[in-house]
Amino acid sequence: MHHRTTMAGFAGALALSAVTVPASARADDFSGDIRITKVVVNGGKDIVLGTTAVKTFTIAVTATDDSGIEVGKTAPVMWHTPLPNGDAYGLVMPHDTAGKCVRQSFTTTTCTYTLKIDPRIHPQDNTTAGTWTVRALALANDGDYITRDSAARAKVLRASRLTVDASPEPVKKNRTITVTGALTRANWVTYKYGGYTGQPVKLQFRKKGTSTYKTLRTVTTDGKGNLRTTTKATADGYFRYFFAGTATTPAAASAGDHVDVK
Repeated sequence: MHHRTTMAGFAGALALSAVTVPASARADDFSGDIRITKVVVNGGKDIVLGTTAVKTFTIAVTATDDSGIEVGKTAPVMWHTPLPNGDAYGLVMPHDTAGKCVRQSFTTTTCTYTLKIDPRIHPQDNTTAGTWTVRALALANDGDYITRDSAARAKVLRASRLTVDASPEPVKKNRTITVTGALTRANWVTYKYGGYTGQPVKLQFRKKGTSTYKTLRTVTTDGKGNLRTTTKATADGYFRYFFAGTATTPAAASAGDHVDVK
């Protein structure tokens, strides 16, 4: 069963109402000359979730103020959809709100937080695949504060898998071979991998003794995510399928299937 995640626990931990997710977009809230200058999610990489494994990632928040940043009072949350009552659909927050802070200078500090996202809890359902928003706040030693509603963006994607099988093998030169495969992706409702339908996938070939795959044609997955096409066997080498990815699903490449041409 999916459960809506609320901000109450996190807001209470910080004793700052400013960290709650807004029901609608609003301007950043700040006082004084404090600024959040940089927010980096997962080292700049997409967060890819399967159906069971919990993904651990970081959010690093850099803030600056002429009095210095108050350590332990800089914090991020990441969410997908704000709800009218102040809750969020899809929400992840750090368990340790103090983070690990490193002073870059007297005025500037970077605090890094470890977060965990569980595909069976946090995404809620498949509609939250795509772009999530990071909201960050910081406090300065002189009492200045800032909350940035959209301090950064990050992608949380449904993991993809791609298979290939070329047959028959071995095969005589210039004979036709059939290359089948399947493109599947994680479903955050059934917790299984299901076929990704109607997607363009490239059939590629790498000649034995070379290191580069060349695209032969584009094949579209059927109603179950399956792939099937034919091609001529001209030389020993490896066939694979390559999927470029979408806004909700990362790119995937199958392992190469070797074909021995006689």
